[in-house]
Amino acid sequence: MQGKSWIAVSVMLGAATVAVTLPAQAQDWKPTKPITVIVPWAAGGSTDQVIRVTAGELEQVLGQKVVVVNQPGASGSIGSKTAWEAPKDGYTWTSGAAKDIGTYAVSGLLDTKMDDWSFYLTVANQSVVSVNANSPYKTLADLLAAMKAKPGQISVATAGVNSSGHFGSEALARGAGVTYKHVSYDGGNPAVISTVSGETEVTTQLGVEQVEMIRAKRLRPLAVLASKPLEVDGIPAIEPVTKTLPNFRTETNYFGIFVPKGVPAEVTNTLDKVWKEKIANSAALKKYATDKGALFDPSYGDAAKKAAFPAIQGAAWILQEGGKAKVSPDTLGIPKP
Repeated sequence: MQGKSWIAVSVMLGAATVAVTLPAQAQDWKPTKPITVIVPWAAGGSTDQVIRVTAGELEQVLGQKVVVVNQPGASGSIGSKTAWEAPKDGYTWTSGAAKDIGTYAVSGLLDTKMDDWSFYLTVANQSVVSVNANSPYKTLADLLAAMKAKPGQISVATAGVNSSGHFGSEALARGAGVTYKHVSYDGGNPAVISTVSGETEVTTQLGVEQVEMIRAKRLRPLAVLASKPLEVDGIPAIEPVTKTLPNFRTETNYFGIFVPKGVPAEVTNTLDKVWKEKIANSAALKKYATDKGALFDPSYGDAAKKAAFPAIQGAAWILQEGGKAKVSPDTLGIPKP
């Protein structure tokens, strides 16, 4: 009887162990085919740069190829729409700036909101106001004076409406009370090259997209749209916009990967774990940030959305007050800052 009782207890304990461990195992996602991350901008831009580094890190822990696909157009909304409409099996993600994914509905480009996506952020970037190296504008004050003297005539290159560069140029124009000629491209890299070549006079794209041309003295940086100088190895510190415009409002512009809601829970549970254990300690991403002048600041879940919301809020109301919003931000749960 004692032997039979012991067997029965052992079976019961074994069943209990299985009952406890199975849920934890069910949270581990083991992808069985390559994962696609859509970069909704042209190759070479800020999103493309950091996603390719991130993809390499993810491959190490997920055991599958992470394929980066560039699908530019309509200010990033075409690529994001592809990810949104893909089967909700966890194998198609999009990427870019959190403020973009959070304001597509405001601009009327894509009917999704921040809460329709899971956020996995890696770095924060800042817009830099730069001119061609041969430009007569030596300081930000020089440029703003020219914009006031020639309303709507100074050409500014960005990656298009809803891009980080465009929000930068709009914020600068509003903060200084000037107007400009907006020239739109399908990505940050072509926008920067247009100013390097002299096709446009100014670019307000992100510092990570400009740093190599600044190092090569092909671009002259006038200011970073931040409250502190931008310090990058190999170039003098770029002064903050607040030195010229003390009341200029700045927000932290976070970048990362966005997974549409509706995918299996084990996908996002696994990515949460990956971000906590791998991405938060990534030497490769830290090096990228140091070399390019970005801020390494990974986050996920509610913490990521909390960090990103001020930039989403600011961008949404720049669109509204600039007459470019199709839907009022307050109707989408984005109150005026």
